[in-house]
Amino acid sequence: MSAVEIEVKFRVADAAALEQKLFSLGFRQITPRTFERNVLFDTSDRALRAKQSILRLRRYGKQWIVTHKCLPPGHEHNSRHKHRVETETEVKDGEAMATIFAELGYKPAFTYEKWRTEYADSIGHCVLDETPIGLFAELEGPDEWIDAIAKKLGLSPSEMLTLSYGRLFEEWRARTGMEATDLTFEAVGAAR
Repeated sequence: MSAVEIEVKFRVADAAALEQKLFSLGFRQITPRTFERNVLFDTSDRALRAKQSILRLRRYGKQWIVTHKCLPPGHEHNSRHKHRVETETEVKDGEAMATIFAELGYKPAFTYEKWRTEYADSIGHCVLDETPIGLFAELEGPDEWIDAIAKKLGLSPSEMLTLSYGRLFEEWRARTGMEATDLTFEAVGAAR
């Protein structure tokens, strides 16, 4: 099923403080801290990336999910929030899916990992992601809801990010000079 995903990320200094704020705003935890490994697939000439499109295979706990994301028609590139058409489905065998992608010419291009905890209120979601390069949270829901919750969390517009984890990783590599090629706990730990 396809839907337009609307989200922003923001850096988190204190995970416990964020969780307390979320609970005070009526959020509930819907998924406890769970390990997630994502592999982005692309052609050798990075054709998907050139179109700002992704093909992702995610292992979230015991669940495998295949996702395709792309820009919506007529998308404004200067939006405060990230908008993507997201089509995803659960698959039974992720390893078999990776083999199918390879046979179709899509090879692993980037891997990123995180520990994710999910929260929701009656309208949207907030996830807390513990990544190898720091703590981030994402707000996902309607534009107005994102702005309202961000304000209640004390976030300024300048703190809201529309960058992917791949782009955040590239910025981290440029800032630190580290040579890790994937955003995994092993690769980043070895590069430090």
